[in-house]
Amino acid sequence: MIANMEFAENEIVRRAQGGDERAFEQIYCTHRRRVYSVCMRSTHNPAEAEELTQEIFLQLYRKISSFRGDSSLWTWLFRVTLNIVLMSARRKQIVCTAVYDCTDVEQSNTQFAREDVLLASTVNRITLMTAIENLPPGYRMVLWLHDVLGYEHGEIAEMLGCSLGNTKSQLHKARIKMRAQLLGASVSKGVQSACNPTVPPRRMRPGPTVSSHV
Repeated sequence: MIANMEFAENEIVRRAQGGDERAFEQIYCTHRRRVYSVCMRSTHNPAEAEELTQEIFLQLYRKISSFRGDSSLWTWLFRVTLNIVLMSARRKQIVCTAVYDCTDVEQSNTQFAREDVLLASTVNRITLMTAIENLPPGYRMVLWLHDVLGYEHGEIAEMLGCSLGNTKSQLHKARIKMRAQLLGASVSKGVQSACNPTVPPRRMRPGPTVSSHV
């Protein structure tokens, strides 16, 4: 049954790559709801989510010829979706603060948008977004899905076509790298402030009073 589904999907993709509009429409109908769901979860705005969904399928139409079948079409499309969602978030500079606990992989299930006092007090949103973008692609995807969008590990594993243990390990390593980057940025900022202290203006002493009388 699964083999037949894969064969059918491969055939639809092959036709879409050949310019078959009906095949592309079938892909759109099959995956639109899942793409929209990811966008909605990121934006919390139906109009923005719909706009992003249209942008994603426009990119799919342009890039479907580059799909080689190394993964399922949904896994490939999902990566395209996440990249566009991340770029949109970067433009808006809206990022949630999450806890990046490096001590235990099992502590990966931190609550969505739970405040980290250390990060909240030392890192602004732009720095946080930059740190996310500097992560390796696999780490970035898992961290964004779990800590920002709030997906469970089982859902992430299904989306990315990997094991449950792999998603937990990826998230754990992503948090370690994130914390190192953010602490590094904080230290760098402190050093820069120390090297460029704010010096109050020097007050001029009044000079001797010179009598106008000789």
